[in-house]
Amino acid sequence: MAVRIRLKRFGAKKQPSYRLVVADSREARTGKFIEAVGYYNPLTEPATIVVDAAKIREWIRKGAQPTDSVRMLLVRAGVWDQVKQVKDGSTPAAGGQAGAGGAEKPAAPSEGATA
Repeated sequence: MAVRIRLKRFGAKKQPSYRLVVADSREARTGKFIEAVGYYNPLTEPATIVVDAAKIREWIRKGAQPTDSVRMLLVRAGVWDQVKQVKDGSTPAAGGQAGAGGAEKPAAPSEGATA
């Protein structure tokens, strides 16, 4: 069984909202999942990304692979460096952990956008 950390779409038509979930890669996008580990709302200004860094670290330690989209969201939320340390086998520094379970950070606007 290949376990992935991926986005599960919620919301009405043209009003997407996503949950970051741990799911079997063979399940449908909106199908069953093992555990919810955060959410992403691209419609707020700036976009809202809330993740439970401890749960994500634990699932990656167990072998779960984030999708490219989730990995980029983790980078934007500032959690990927901590997660990458677990993936590489080293332990995260005590000062670098994100609070008591979650990290909330509005996404920064893209740097390439000029008007």
